[in-house]
Amino acid sequence: MQLGIAPIAWTNDDMPELGAENTFEQTISEMALAGFKGTEIGNKYPKEPSVLKKYLDLRGLQVASAWFSAFLTTKPYEETEQAFIKHRDFLHAMGAKVIVVSEQGRSIQGQMETPVFDQKPIFTDEEWHHLTTGLEKLGTVAAEKGMTLVYHHHMGTGVQTTTEIERLMDNTDPSKVSLLYDTGHLVFSGEEPLTLYNQYKERIKHIHFKDIRENVAQEVTRQHDSFLTGVKKGVFTVPGDGMIDFRPIMSAILESDYRGWIVVEAEQDPAKANPLEYAIKARKYIKEISGI
Repeated sequence: MQLGIAPIAWTNDDMPELGAENTFEQTISEMALAGFKGTEIGNKYPKEPSVLKKYLDLRGLQVASAWFSAFLTTKPYEETEQAFIKHRDFLHAMGAKVIVVSEQGRSIQGQMETPVFDQKPIFTDEEWHHLTTGLEKLGTVAAEKGMTLVYHHHMGTGVQTTTEIERLMDNTDPSKVSLLYDTGHLVFSGEEPLTLYNQYKERIKHIHFKDIRENVAQEVTRQHDSFLTGVKKGVFTVPGDGMIDFRPIMSAILESDYRGWIVVEAEQDPAKANPLEYAIKARKYIKEISGI
């Protein structure tokens, strides 16, 4: 098990105005300074593997994975596969073992004015068929390079709730489609994170740790805010700074002999939540509850 952190705390790809002043080199230097060994990839990162690897090697960092947007429910499969192969090959060159995939067909997560709880997409049976069969094909493509597809359930998408995650898992081959377990998205959605971890621990191959500020989450629901508005208001924070009790979750992870990355991914406004300060806070908390 290895610990990483995502660059979204320093600079937000969906809202470039958040952290526009923070450079790539500052971001990865502060990740290393806070004690992390891995990173996911943001838009400011060099796109050439040899260039990126040199920057990361100097700081003792590895690439854990990177986000991939699939459009299996709204576009021809071949379009998604073509983009996926390019993404896969880049991650493979960087030494990553898993590929984070999220279905973005009809997603509202990037829409500033669309209420995240009121207008979340609900997939039709036909869309579910396109999604599950498409993911299995992509999983086969990932396996060609010895890599694993991990599906990212996410607020504002067609796979957000426990019921939707269960449907995805029930209708995909475990040898082709694994699960990314994200504490923040589960709790924000109203799900029970420990139960879900125990239910799918054998299929969970990548983990995102983020916490939730309960008062902000309640405000987002009450005021019918969008997902991005919730982020700007500070609904997410690092482990140990919000409402989630990570101790039983970490115990379950350790007991399950999980092998892979735990990535702290708490998108916040860096002008309000200093990224280095919160990265250090997260690292100390994880060591406190796990000894790692």
